[in-house]
Amino acid sequence: MTIVAPSKPVAEPLAERIARVPHPAPRLSTIVSYGTIIVILGLGVWSFIGLDYSIKSMETTGKNISRFLGMATPMQWPGWDVVGERQADGTAVFTTTWVGFEPIWQMFLTIVITLALVVAGTALAAVLSIPVAYGAARNTTPHTAVLALCRGIGVVARAIPDVVFVVIFAFLWFNSGTLPAIIAIGLHSVGMISKMFADAIEQVDEGPRLAIRSAGGSKSQEFWSGVVPQVLPAWVAVTLHRADINLRGTVILGVVGVIGIGYELDGALHGGPAGMRRVIPIVVIIIALCVVFEIVSSLLRTRLLGVRPTGKGIGDTVARAVSRKSSGDVRSATAIQAKTQDRNARIEAAMHRPWNRERVGNTMWVWIGILAVVGAFLYAAPDVSKMFTPAWDEIVNPERDRAIWPPHFGSKSWADVLAAVITTIQIAFAATLMATIISAVVGPLSARNVAPNSWVRNTFRGITLFIRAIPDLVVAILFIIAAGIGPQAGALALGIGGIGLLAKLIGDSMEEVPNGPERALAAAGGTRAQVFFASTVPMSVPALVSHLMYLLEQNIRSATLLGIVGAGGIGFLLMNALQGRHFDEVLAYVLVIIGMVVVVESASILIRRALK
Repeated sequence: MTIVAPSKPVAEPLAERIARVPHPAPRLSTIVSYGTIIVILGLGVWSFIGLDYSIKSMETTGKNISRFLGMATPMQWPGWDVVGERQADGTAVFTTTWVGFEPIWQMFLTIVITLALVVAGTALAAVLSIPVAYGAARNTTPHTAVLALCRGIGVVARAIPDVVFVVIFAFLWFNSGTLPAIIAIGLHSVGMISKMFADAIEQVDEGPRLAIRSAGGSKSQEFWSGVVPQVLPAWVAVTLHRADINLRGTVILGVVGVIGIGYELDGALHGGPAGMRRVIPIVVIIIALCVVFEIVSSLLRTRLLGVRPTGKGIGDTVARAVSRKSSGDVRSATAIQAKTQDRNARIEAAMHRPWNRERVGNTMWVWIGILAVVGAFLYAAPDVSKMFTPAWDEIVNPERDRAIWPPHFGSKSWADVLAAVITTIQIAFAATLMATIISAVVGPLSARNVAPNSWVRNTFRGITLFIRAIPDLVVAILFIIAAGIGPQAGALALGIGGIGLLAKLIGDSMEEVPNGPERALAAAGGTRAQVFFASTVPMSVPALVSHLMYLLEQNIRSATLLGIVGAGGIGFLLMNALQGRHFDEVLAYVLVIIGMVVVVESASILIRRALK
């Protein structure tokens, strides 16, 4: 009798084992996630076709950029003058000479007035946002009608570009200095700040507020003593973040004559050959100003809120490095002491805090912030008296040429307006598609759990940080001027600017996925690609959809603004109406823009609810 030894079982490939596992029916959130991605990418392809992208158009764009660079060089920095002379052979020879410190001082004053407008306008917005947020939060609003009204105010403020407020207020308050700019920045910023303030209010611990109510406290006491202390750190962070956004937005305000660095850039772009040589230096100054402002903002958040920044921007990176050096030992000692004290001792210590180094530093930073706001208003010196003598009759009386009512499109038909709206939407979708394709490579390679090594991760993370450091509107305006007026250049500009934001969000989302499934697949013999496509990507898809919707919302607003500087679409029609002071047409186009924003935000809300 022959005994046959049992053969060793052959290891089954991982892909076949995964295929044999029964898969449950997909959830609604999964269907919505992949459906949304397919729709956005499909509309992006449709937009590319509609904007008539072709090899020939890209060649034309390249030639326009080359011609712009030829006009913009050699660069003329503040304090220097560039003079060109035509030689006998037809070539131009440029000579750079030092002209003194006066242009440098004037540029410094320009930067100061820009910062003053940003700080004053943002501070005004923060104050105005408090009552709006109180009415927009579900747990503090006195009535559902107030809730709808306050949320409507936020939507309208977000939808109306600040350039519209500037032009209208400058017309009403003629020769009022910086007042229209400050009010415009403030009213437009209320849209974002009030929404974020309300979100923070809705997330508070209800315990302190209910305790105050049970003790007989009024509604005002409940809010200021039970809610505000909890949300104040979030409010400070939101306000500083909005100030950073407003600084980048001053570039657009310069197009309609608001004094500051944006006005200098607009003057250089339309200043002929001599002005073109100033464009790149001014852009570099704007980028440096935005980077420094972001760093200062992160340091302020760290000092005032007493938290370690977690973001991956340049400002948070610097703030983390500073906080590690200055407060590592102090925080650890404080934590150990807090653990050893009982509850009563901690309460007693909180009521009688000593004036140690940390408290003195925090108090000093608070007062610096207050003085900065007061100094901004004083330096900007808005003529507030003009607010009480506006020419309201010029825009309210229907018999006047500048009347704002009734709204109509002037010489444009509904078909013309619809075509402009479609162009704006196509710019936004095409830009989103471009940013998505490139970010799908840059984002994952900047994630710690996807990049093959630290060198690759740091390289792609550095690319992301570099792109994010450049204000997207500055890139867009410069690209439109360099590549040529039209929606194609606008879409390319927004697509490049969106890479920094979307790639960062994708990288962060992939780093935050649970690592259990990834480790399980790796332990079962899965390759790096199998782990990525079978675990990392599926778990980060819901976050990717939210990021795409956020980028699309931002691109639609930016596409509207870029129409003001020549990208076409509804913004171009709005700018023509603003330049002619046809406020009835301005109102009609603003209502169209509000409708666009409401539709997009409503779709975004429905999609996010389905993802939960």
